Amino acid sequence: MTTLVQITLVIALVLSIILPFGVYLIGEKNRGRFKTALGVNCFFFFGTFLIATVIMITGSMDALADTAAAGGDGFATGLGYIAAALATGLSCIGGGIAVASAASSALGAISEDSSILGKSLIFVGLAEGVALYGLIISFMIIGKL
Repeated sequence: MTTLVQITLVIALVLSIILPFGVYLIGEKNRGRFKTALGVNCFFFFGTFLIATVIMITGSMDALADTAAAGGDGFATGLGYIAAALATGLSCIGGGIAVASAASSALGAISEDSSILGKSLIFVGLAEGVALYGLIISFMIIGKL
């Protein structure tokens, strides 16, 4: 059964590459052709990715049940690592968005009046602090594991 699933996934991935290029090359000479090819490629790629994820999750449930029956706390540890990764990742994404907005506004304001450099750097530093706080929280989570 596993080899049949793997063969199906490989065929779906190959089709997700070949089919959009076929639509692109055979299609009419218009601008919508690229968007159609890209949409078909995304549909097949993410559909295959979703199917592969479901198959991997259902396959790992048996291993998870065996670990839980043996008295291991692998599930709780795994969720702890996921929480640490999410704390770091999401805080860094939020900090990056905040720094992008604050720094571009600060540069625009500094170009008009150079006396506000110190005030604008404070806001950029506060935005960077968001990412550092997320990193500290992830260290605290990992320390509890």
